[in-house]
Amino acid sequence: MQEEVTNRTVNLAITTTKLTARTIMKGLRMFLNHCAKSKAKKAAAKDEVPHGKQTVQELIGQNQGVSSIPIAQTELKGFERVAKKYGVDFAIRKDGSVDPPRYTVFFKARDEAALTAAYKEYAAQETFNKDRPSVRKALTKLAEIVVPTPKKVREKSQERAL
Repeated sequence: MQEEVTNRTVNLAITTTKLTARTIMKGLRMFLNHCAKSKAKKAAAKDEVPHGKQTVQELIGQNQGVSSIPIAQTELKGFERVAKKYGVDFAIRKDGSVDPPRYTVFFKARDEAALTAAYKEYAAQETFNKDRPSVRKALTKLAEIVVPTPKKVREKSQERAL
């Protein structure tokens, strides 16, 4: 196993009319520059702090303190939209041992004011949606009231005259 790791090969293709030591060195420099750039990109990607919805481990790993709020609603897409609007870093954990399932929202302690505002807006949207009458129910009631008109029945008959 150790031999496979230490003995890696690289294929370097150079298009040239005359192969000299100088062109080989130039190709190797280009390859090394490419490797250095890709390592820098990987290091920069590791250093980026995730934002928005993330896992609880990622949230705790940022060492900024974590707070939580329990939520009883099962419809969380609306909450995620509002939290994204306010720029809150959060994680949602489902507790399936309780029926109906209970959800807990974890967030950074420094985002507490923003999350409170986001939660208030989400709660206002939920109450508005509950109070709003259903359009489908109104349509079904109206459809019951309107009596369907009977379809015209055509009778076709062929008569032969002599």
